[in-house]
Amino acid sequence: MYKGREGQWAFYLHRLSGLAILFYLMLHVFSIGSFILGEKFYMTIHHTYDLWPFRVGLIFVTAGVVYHALNGLRIIAMDFAGAGVAYQRQMWYVVLLLTAAATAYTAWVNIPRILGGY
Repeated sequence: MYKGREGQWAFYLHRLSGLAILFYLMLHVFSIGSFILGEKFYMTIHHTYDLWPFRVGLIFVTAGVVYHALNGLRIIAMDFAGAGVAYQRQMWYVVLLLTAAATAYTAWVNIPRILGGY
């Protein structure tokens, strides 16, 4: 149907970002629910989240959430605006550009934390 063009990549990235957000949500629910096992266990988990791999992961979480949200709006625009389908490729590139900008800003803000600046 899409033959490897932008529509197919938009579909795949939308599904992948949705699954990544679901994984992050499950991890988040586990970490909040870990308080039931005691404050020490809860704090141990949250100290682990302060390590650099998790800080880098937050940059990817931001990218996934921003892409999924903006691409969802693009899909809504295509569904409810008849002319939206004609511009779906251009709208997808705008979604990618805005996602890249948000990810770059998040990385710029978090790089000092990742490198141990604060």
